[in-house]
Amino acid sequence: MKNLFHSGRYLLMDMASTIFFLAVLTLTHNVMLGVALGMAVGVLQIVWQKVRAKPIDTMQWLSLFLVVAGGTATLLTHDPRFVMIKPTVIYAIVGIVMCKPGWMNRYLPPVALQVAPDIAYVFGFIWAGLMFASGALNLALAFTLKPLDWAAFMSAWALFSKLGLFLIQFATMRIIGSARVRRGEVTLAAA
Repeated sequence: MKNLFHSGRYLLMDMASTIFFLAVLTLTHNVMLGVALGMAVGVLQIVWQKVRAKPIDTMQWLSLFLVVAGGTATLLTHDPRFVMIKPTVIYAIVGIVMCKPGWMNRYLPPVALQVAPDIAYVFGFIWAGLMFASGALNLALAFTLKPLDWAAFMSAWALFSKLGLFLIQFATMRIIGSARVRRGEVTLAAA
């Protein structure tokens, strides 16, 4: 369970500004307020990391850039279509970044990297595929749904698709890693 929380913590931290934006949008129905506060959360996360002298991963910098650039464009244009199409661009960029082998090592506990690095490698590309599929779905829905319906559906999709894949990956790596240890294919390093 400790390993599940280790991985989940990083995933939630990377999604914090998006989750905050969606919460504000749901509560207030004010896109501009949600965007502004989501941007503030993204910036504050990086500032907090810097103050604590913690390293900032490439995915964190990418996330901040996308939050600030997309949020600024949204605030300047006041165009809901831009807000609706923006996630497709973000999904495509994130999908491309996720095509880099080993990108997800930061999210995995050391034991997972020790017993199933090959499975982590494969899941890195599966995550990229989810990003590209999510971008295509978002683009289709941006032109067919009303803004509030789109926001509700894509919010649910964003959360549940990622949570579902996260749980599938966790279970897969746990089962395969445990089997490898039992068969003696991998010897765990002393903690």
